[in-house]
Amino acid sequence: MKLTDLATAGGCAAKYSASRLEELLRGFVPADAENLLVGLDPADDAAVYKLDDERALVFTIDFFPPIVDDPDDFGTIAATNALNDVFAMGGVPLLALSVACLPEELPTALVRAIFDGADRQVRAAGAILAGGHTIRDVEPKYGLAVVGTVSLDGIWPKSGAQPGDALYLTKPLGTALVLGGAKRGLVDAADAVRWMRTLNRDAADVLRKFAPNAVTDVTGFGLLGHAHEMASRSGARLHIEAERLPALDGALEAARAGVSTAGTRNNREYATVDVGEVAPEVVELAYDPQTAGGLLISLPREQGMALEAEFAAADLFLARIGAVEDGAGVVLG
Repeated sequence: MKLTDLATAGGCAAKYSASRLEELLRGFVPADAENLLVGLDPADDAAVYKLDDERALVFTIDFFPPIVDDPDDFGTIAATNALNDVFAMGGVPLLALSVACLPEELPTALVRAIFDGADRQVRAAGAILAGGHTIRDVEPKYGLAVVGTVSLDGIWPKSGAQPGDALYLTKPLGTALVLGGAKRGLVDAADAVRWMRTLNRDAADVLRKFAPNAVTDVTGFGLLGHAHEMASRSGARLHIEAERLPALDGALEAARAGVSTAGTRNNREYATVDVGEVAPEVVELAYDPQTAGGLLISLPREQGMALEAEFAAADLFLARIGAVEDGAGVVLG
């Protein structure tokens, strides 16, 4: 049984468009929100609630239809995507609950493989999968609600990028392109699956030694969509150098062959970007919706060389992709 045959859209490409979400959530602010440090005004990767003078809770939920057919891969990737929101806020996951919407006709062994993959990844993140909720649904969906903690002086919002900062990315781009290309027999998806199964835990652990001004994880809105959010909420311009963008194996080949997604089209409508003389396949890559993508980091330029050295010493991927400037918006050139 192919899980992806049961889904109309997979992974983070199944999200509502960012522009529609903005419209739906505009002006929605919880009452009595004195201790809500990060919520919907503006929205970020996870909610953050102050516990005491030193600590805060980080809370997030993320689930989606299958992006791959292997049930262990599906459970692992869905768990990774949810857990990474806590890491993107500077937090450490503590506890997770499953959110499962699955057809009753699925074999029990297949469903168990989804749960086992998620449980293994939650443990790898240093947390516990403690339960959850399951309902019958025609289209399978799986994910997690995750609670973590963060120190009050260690919260990483996406709204603090400063002119003069350097921009870094901790994973290559192109998950939707590669998976779409693999369905058409154009490319192999092994590299994309490996990266989607990779937690941002190690990258976050290294980053805590520094003082990033802004951090977000790159998921369904694509690099340019998330860069647009960082720029608009920081009151600065993000200049992304197209030739520095890292691509997954097969991503650019798939883009040249015409592979694209509805999520990409939504991202283009949402994020108005000043595009220079950039190859069309690279623009497609920059808008491509990512699932369990890497961290987009903005930190003082003078810390850049030390950050690169620390990532290299830990054998972790890191690509410098641009800089923060005075102004507004996003430039890709």
